[in-house]
Amino acid sequence: MKFYDCKTAPSPRRTRMFIAEKGLDIETIQIDLATQEQLGDAFRAINPACTVPALQLDDGTVLAENLAIASYLEGTNPEPPLLGRDALERALVLEWNAKTEVAGLSGVADALRNRAKGMKGRALTGPHSFEQIPELAARGMVRVQHFFDLLDDRLADNQFLAGDFYSMADITATVVVDFAAWVKQVPSDKQKNLRRWHAEMAARSNYKA
Repeated sequence: MKFYDCKTAPSPRRTRMFIAEKGLDIETIQIDLATQEQLGDAFRAINPACTVPALQLDDGTVLAENLAIASYLEGTNPEPPLLGRDALERALVLEWNAKTEVAGLSGVADALRNRAKGMKGRALTGPHSFEQIPELAARGMVRVQHFFDLLDDRLADNQFLAGDFYSMADITATVVVDFAAWVKQVPSDKQKNLRRWHAEMAARSNYKA
């Protein structure tokens, strides 16, 4: 297998953390997003969506979404389980992973990509160019705070997002909370549950993956 990564980007960090938690050793190839290497012909031939992460399997199949990659690696390397140990746990992992992507990741991405000077004409990832919309950046900042409140409420009665076990949902949320700092949004002192959880996530061995 080959894992196409960008060490500085938040999205492939989710796969890096998943791989690290599984204790896997996978050949890694860095794609330089700063120079738009992902838009070049060589990488387009691997992933026409021009995004990382991408996992190329030994038979040539390319998985180019975090959850798809996680599902494959979980199926081939079931320990430790990161997508739930039964049907209910799996449903909760998928639910909170989706909530985090929709409420959190897209909000931070809107806040960053619609105002950063270096992303003019690149307001969305992928092979097509889109102009920035400043109003979406402002809305994204508000969405991030609502997302922090959502996590804080959930973590009031749960050690982890899906319940009493560490999962892909925690990996995704960890990356999104850290990503929010790029737009100077961090959990407040009032969000004690979120701050407790994040400190625990930062102490895990896979955090620096």
